[in-house]
Amino acid sequence: MNRRFMLFAAIVAGVLVALTVSNIRYSPWTNTVARTVDQRGPLADAERANIELFERVSPSVVQVAARSAAANPLAEDEGGGAGAASGTGFVWDNDGHVVTNNHVVQNGSEVAVRFASGEVAQAEIIGVAPNYDLAVLRIRGARKMPPPVALGSSSELKVGQSAFAIGNPFGLDQSLTSGIISALKRRLPTSSGREITNVIQTDTAINPGNSGGPLLDSAGRLIGVNTAIISPSGSSAGIGFAVPVDIVNRVVPELIKNGRVPTPGIGIIAASEAVATRLGVEGVIIVRTAPGSPAERAGIRGVDFNSGTLGDVIVQVDGKPVHRLSDLTDQIEQLGAGKSIRIGLKRGSQTRDITIDIVDISRS
Repeated sequence: MNRRFMLFAAIVAGVLVALTVSNIRYSPWTNTVARTVDQRGPLADAERANIELFERVSPSVVQVAARSAAANPLAEDEGGGAGAASGTGFVWDNDGHVVTNNHVVQNGSEVAVRFASGEVAQAEIIGVAPNYDLAVLRIRGARKMPPPVALGSSSELKVGQSAFAIGNPFGLDQSLTSGIISALKRRLPTSSGREITNVIQTDTAINPGNSGGPLLDSAGRLIGVNTAIISPSGSSAGIGFAVPVDIVNRVVPELIKNGRVPTPGIGIIAASEAVATRLGVEGVIIVRTAPGSPAERAGIRGVDFNSGTLGDVIVQVDGKPVHRLSDLTDQIEQLGAGKSIRIGLKRGSQTRDITIDIVDISRS
């Protein structure tokens, strides 16, 4: 009886094993036939708009590589610390001019650009504006130049509207990122020691290698030139800055024509808006005046650090109230060097108006 039971059990076990192996062999988990691709519906309107923007503008965005004659050609450092730098630029006009950042090419005696097509061409630096961190290159020997990037206006920008950047972050060419305009009228120090005013702040991802590339609106128009980020790690932290296109459109033609651009000013060093806010002051606090400047000659007084007292505060310019430095610099830049401007000063409880000359402070 036991032998018959054991034989029967062995047969049943064998059948079960055979069925299990057969089931595994033909299980859908082991099927070697490729699955059918599910067809998707139409792209969303926003996706189509992004694709169209990139396909239209990206051919006009180039990679810029600059190095000194003595630098190792294999070295790469966006800041130029190794004698070589890499950044981004974009086609400005039909005459072969490309705009980029001054800090991308400032240490370079040899400059080359790579187009989206892969073509590489040599370029010469025809003008730099360190006070605006802008530079203009002229392409030599390119087979065919892409069309210029369309121009927008930074004066029309609103916080919250979409912004796009095309560039070469970390050498990854033709990269598109998107975000919004986070703030306007920021102040950004440059390597020349001067501040650019009315700078655009964006959370569009900007990383090393994006410098000099275009910041675009949703219509694909140029609204700024990407120039800097704030980041403890060196990578995008959602705080990027761009030189506004209205400044670019004033500076670049001067660089093409003369190789340099005047920097209009009256020779003052102003306190930050944060300092004015802490002190409860509305206007531009004068920290000091530049020696020999129109401001010094006009008797404008800066902060007395020994006594800790304020000197003059600019509260009006040509009859218009001044709330921040950009209110003053906008008017100065619109008038330009060689003109005069009327400013209202407040010292203690006393106010007075003076007329002061605007000069090219880049020559001082």
